[in-house]
Amino acid sequence: METLESLSEALDTTKDIQSIVRTMKSLSAVSIRQYERAEEALADYARTIDLGLAAVLGESRALGSSSANGRTDKNGREALIVIGSDRGLCGRYNEVISRFANDHLSGRDAVLGVLGVRAAARLEAGGHSSDALFTVPGSVDGITGVVQSVIIAIDGWTAGHGVSHVRVVHNRRIGHNTAQPVMRQLLPIPDDELEQAEQTPWPARGRPIFRMQRDVLLSWLVRERLFLLLYRALAEGLASEHATRLAAMQNAERNIEERREDLSGAVRQKRQESITRELLDVVAGYEAAGPRE
Repeated sequence: METLESLSEALDTTKDIQSIVRTMKSLSAVSIRQYERAEEALADYARTIDLGLAAVLGESRALGSSSANGRTDKNGREALIVIGSDRGLCGRYNEVISRFANDHLSGRDAVLGVLGVRAAARLEAGGHSSDALFTVPGSVDGITGVVQSVIIAIDGWTAGHGVSHVRVVHNRRIGHNTAQPVMRQLLPIPDDELEQAEQTPWPARGRPIFRMQRDVLLSWLVRERLFLLLYRALAEGLASEHATRLAAMQNAERNIEERREDLSGAVRQKRQESITRELLDVVAGYEAAGPRE
């Protein structure tokens, strides 16, 4: 049977949990905005890379040279990069992205790189072990280092594992508090994106003249584009993770509030019963100790 003391302790614990949930909600909301700002900050640099590709590809087309992808082995292996989460309390975030990646990998001979041990464990349970495992950054400052590590791994895969196609899978925030898995091809650059880059309008009257060897410059631009795409994918994935966690904390807060109201009612009832019982004891004692006629 629950006592007044046990109910009071449970109510205090519920209040503490509610305070923690509110703090996590605030942290998730702030983190979402930080990752969004980090992604927005790349807009100008992305525009610069697009203009560089437009200049180089425009000259290549005029000279009748090959495109940015060069000779691509259509029968080469595929590499898939899956962005998951290393932290909990984010609902079905890792389950959704792992299921999406498993469906894509079914029947494919692919090199697998995973960000996050939780997603890697789910993928392994689905029969796909990771060839490279990366740590998910805990803040905006850590994104650059992780992206550079992934690019180094991609270089190794293309050089030593016969990889010619690279794709990334990550969750993207849909609305305010939901996430949906998406896939994007990183290498080779899709033909429609190459065509769009070639047709990018130049902001000045004439296109620039460059002295660097065309192939070297083109390779550098493609690499920088790869960095931008991976950075954006990781920023979007982390923003969606916090959005999912925010939704989970909002549901938890509602449940905790209902539990708190129930406990508060139970404490008031139990306290009233205790007061009533004490009053009855006082009256009974008074009547028992009173003078007899």
